[in-house]
Amino acid sequence: MWKLKIAEGGSPWLRTTNNHVGRQVWEFDPDLGSPEQREEIERARDTFSMHRFEKKHSADLIMRIQFLKENAGTVVLPQVKVKDTEDVTEDAVTNTLRRAINFHSTLQAHDGHWPGDYGGPMFLLPGLIITLSITGALNAVLSKEHRQEMRRYLYNHQNKDGGWGLHIEGPSTMFGTVLNYVTLRLLGEGANDGDGAMEKGRDWILNHGGATAITSWGKMWLSVLGVFEWSGNNPLPPEIWLLPYILPVHPGRMWCHCRMVYLPMSYLYGKRFVGPLTPTVLSLRKELYTVPYHEIDWNQARNLCAKEDLYYPHPLVQDILWTSLDKVVEPILMHWPGKKLREKALRTVLEHVHYEDENTRYICIGPVNKVLNMLCCWVEDPNSEAFKLHLPRIFDFLWLAEDGMKMQGYNGSQLWDTAFCVQAIISTDLVEEYGPTLRKAHAYLKKSQVLEDCPGNLDYWYRHISKGAWPFSTADHGWPISDCTAEGLKAVLLLSKIPSEIVGEPLDVKQLYDAVNVILSLQNGDGGFATYELTRSYAWLEVASINYSILL
Repeated sequence: MWKLKIAEGGSPWLRTTNNHVGRQVWEFDPDLGSPEQREEIERARDTFSMHRFEKKHSADLIMRIQFLKENAGTVVLPQVKVKDTEDVTEDAVTNTLRRAINFHSTLQAHDGHWPGDYGGPMFLLPGLIITLSITGALNAVLSKEHRQEMRRYLYNHQNKDGGWGLHIEGPSTMFGTVLNYVTLRLLGEGANDGDGAMEKGRDWILNHGGATAITSWGKMWLSVLGVFEWSGNNPLPPEIWLLPYILPVHPGRMWCHCRMVYLPMSYLYGKRFVGPLTPTVLSLRKELYTVPYHEIDWNQARNLCAKEDLYYPHPLVQDILWTSLDKVVEPILMHWPGKKLREKALRTVLEHVHYEDENTRYICIGPVNKVLNMLCCWVEDPNSEAFKLHLPRIFDFLWLAEDGMKMQGYNGSQLWDTAFCVQAIISTDLVEEYGPTLRKAHAYLKKSQVLEDCPGNLDYWYRHISKGAWPFSTADHGWPISDCTAEGLKAVLLLSKIPSEIVGEPLDVKQLYDAVNVILSLQNGDGGFATYELTRSYAWLEVASINYSILL
C-alpha cells in the first residue's frame, strides 16, 4: 500500500535548507495496511475509473484515507442542517465552521502544511519518462508500482475519442496524444495493449495527420528520444545567451518560467542530442507517422501544427527569422570555425543550468525545466554528481490519488495553501479551540521563508533578490514570488497578534522587514506588481508580434 511521507529525506543525494520541511513524497510498502483499507482504496480507484468521463478531477481519497486513519481519535462533528423556512442562527454557523475546521485539521501534515494534489497538465509526465528512458534509469528509479500507477493515470485521462488533452479537462490535442501514447509505450505497454486504448490513441494521431503536426515542445521531446529529426525543429540556438543583455530579444528578459525551459532546450538543440535507438524507439518511428519515417519532409515539418493545437499562428517575421537561422546561420555554427562559438554557448548554457539546479536544491522552478536540466546533466556526464543529485528530487513532483500517479505542476502548493488556511481559521474567532492547528501552521510558515539571496552577481544570472520572500511551495524550492510573499506575510502578521502560548513565538521583526522589502522591490514602473521578478522586456514587442500576425 502507498504512504505519503512528510518532511523526510532518506537519500545522501538530497540537499535541504530546513531539514526537508514541506517535502511530500509517496512511497510503496507492500506490507502496509489492512485488507479493509486496501479494499477501500480499490473501491475509490474503481469508482473514479467508472466515472472518469463525467468527473475528471480526483479527490485525494488515498491521502484522506491515510490521514483519517492516523488521526483516528478525532471526533467527527455532526452536520448542521437548516430548513429553507428556518432562520440561520449564530450557533448553527459556528457549529458548521467547527465541523469544517475540525475535518480540515485532520488533513494537516505533522510539519504544519496541508498536502494536496497539484496536478492536471498532461504534458509533464511524458518529459520525465522520456528522460529516464534515455538515461537508462527508468526501471532503476521508478518501481513497478510507480509505473503501474502512472499507466493507470494515463488510461484514466484518455478522452473518449482516444486522444489526450493538454490538461485532464481539455479536448484531445496532437501534443497531448503523441506524448502520452509514447509515454505508455516507454512504460512497457505494447502497441496493441490496454483493451484497445493504445489502438485508439494511435488512430487519433494518424487520423489527424501524424506526429509531424505536433507542437514545438513535442518536436523537441521526440527528437531527443529519436523518433523525430532535429531538422524538423525550428532553431533554438544556444548562442542567443551570448548576446548583449541590452538587446530586447535577449532570453534574460523572458519571464522566468519561459527562460528556464528554453535554457536547457537550447543546449539539447545545440548538441543535436539523440538518445539510444532502442527497439521501442524504432517501433515508434513506424507507429506515429502516416508515411514511412525515411520519406518524411522534415523541412516542411518544421512549421506544421495540428489545428487542434494551433492557439496562435506564427507571425510572418518569426517564420522569416527561423528560416534564416535554419538555412544560413545553423550550417555555419555546426562547422569550424563557427563551431567554436557553439561550444562557448553550450558551456555558458550549462553554467546557468547548474546555477538553477544548485539554488533550488535540484528541484528547479518547475517540472518541465527540472527534467530538461536533469537530461542536460546526463548528456554532459552520465556519471556526474549533478545527475545523481537530480534523481531523488523526481519524487517531489510525483503525486498519487485514486486516478493514479501524476507529475505535478510544481513540487506542491504547500506555502500557498497553508497561508490561506491560517487566514481562514483566524477569521472564524475559533483561534483558541484550534490553537494546535495554528501552532503547527505557524511553524511551517516560519521555516519556509527564504533567508538568503542567491549567491554571486544576480544580474549575471538574471535573478531577482529573494531574501525575505516566501515561495509557492517550500524553502528548498526557493524562488521568490510576490503574491506568496504577501500572503505569507499577512498570515504571520495575523498570528503575531495571538498570544504566543497558543500559536508559538512570532517571526523575528527583521524577517518581516525583509519580506516587505521583497514585495516593494517587485513593483513595476506602472505601479503593478510582478510575479517572480520585475518586467524586463517591452510592450512594443508584444504589439509588434500581434500586428505581424494580423497581416497574415
